[in-house]
Amino acid sequence: MTVSTAQAGGLMKEARRRASGAALCFVARYERPWRARDCRNPMRYWLMKSEPAEFSIDDLARAPGRTTAWFGVRNYQARNFMRDQMQVGDLAFFYHSSCPEPGIAGIVRVSKPAYPDASQFDRRSPYFDPKATRAAPRWLNVDVTLVERTRLVALAELRAQRQLAGMRVLQRANRLSVTPVDPKEWKFITGTLLGN
Repeated sequence: MTVSTAQAGGLMKEARRRASGAALCFVARYERPWRARDCRNPMRYWLMKSEPAEFSIDDLARAPGRTTAWFGVRNYQARNFMRDQMQVGDLAFFYHSSCPEPGIAGIVRVSKPAYPDASQFDRRSPYFDPKATRAAPRWLNVDVTLVERTRLVALAELRAQRQLAGMRVLQRANRLSVTPVDPKEWKFITGTLLGN
């Protein structure tokens, strides 16, 4: 699905409104641009790392439907975030990692809930897991759809913001490829740093 600039702007405004504690919940869906979501399950925010040499924000923009499976996660805590907490409609920062200038490169929406990661069964894949079986898969992925490319918010810029001092990606020894983002952090980055 291609998200228009107006829809992307509306999605960001709605995300910031929810992050500030408003009661109504809306979420972008494939079949309709906007649909109500149960407020007992509010939107969550995430940061998802990808090495741009393997898959960048530009690759996602060129992908069919601007959508891809977020495959290759091989950490149990990150897998459990996708399995147990991510919901369709949640928003995430697409973060370029392990590159000369790491940082936030865009925003994606979770467009399909967790399902078995096919790469664990592929003997030619670097993500092959010989202990995984189709009857008992060990690894999962979600699908994500591009909402918008943003200017690069570099790691150094994130570190310079006192409002983000507690952000998980900025903590020492944090190597998780999928981490939750606090709604206040989301609001600060999208509102103050990105100006949406």
